[in-house]
Amino acid sequence: MPVSITVVGSVNLDLIARLPALPQPGETLTATHYAQAPGGKGANQALAARRLGADVRLVAAVGTDALAAEALALLRADGVDLSELTEVPGPTGLALIEVDESAETTIVVVPGANARLEVKPAQLAGSDGVLTVLEVPEAAVVAAAEHATGFFALNAAPARPVPDEVLRRADLVVVNRGEFEAIENIGLARTVAITHGAAGAELRRDGVKVAEATPPQVTAVDGTAAGDAFTAALMLGLLEGRSDTEALRRACAVGALTATRHGAQPALPTRDEVEEVLA
Repeated sequence: MPVSITVVGSVNLDLIARLPALPQPGETLTATHYAQAPGGKGANQALAARRLGADVRLVAAVGTDALAAEALALLRADGVDLSELTEVPGPTGLALIEVDESAETTIVVVPGANARLEVKPAQLAGSDGVLTVLEVPEAAVVAAAEHATGFFALNAAPARPVPDEVLRRADLVVVNRGEFEAIENIGLARTVAITHGAAGAELRRDGVKVAEATPPQVTAVDGTAAGDAFTAALMLGLLEGRSDTEALRRACAVGALTATRHGAQPALPTRDEVEEVLA
């Protein structure tokens, strides 16, 4: 039976501008390309886990505007369970993304409906694990931690204060280096994965490094969803019973492969594609 994961998270439509370099404060630049694509950290992680072979349910909120259908299109196409999706009056979330030629990004999120997400215990029942992110209200994150059945994972991004009880409950917290340094109480978490971009990632348990891995060499073009793909892959690997080192190695490969493609959800790889890279 496939691993089952419930994701409590955000749904956005990404508005993406590609530029030779990211603008400095006060600077106006002309984009070389523009695109729209489904995104949102929660939706990205849900789709990533689904394409890697998990059964996935998404607990999220979208608006009543015309953007909702576009934001949900790939989730529907790939079979993510959207039965717990809530529609609230107002706009769907947006993300304004700039990507330069070295795949560095700046991202501004307009929360929209995500700011009104509410979580009920029954929505989390029956899964092997629950994964949430910080692009949704604190009350939704706390509810995910309190009512998760089985494994509970937190991608503590974008960085903001996290209640002590959420970190103590987490079986896994995923952060990048900046988030790790910004969240003062992150030491309360038992297991923390820290990503270092092209340099790879490490896994710490009770403050001690227990595993590290580097990604395969790739040509990165867009890092927008690489962290989301890594998070989903690492959680899934651990739930599948893989060792710390193997789960981390696979997660690095998934993140790296994602960065070789443009966009967030369109870039997420399938399980077969990951196996080919690892082979």
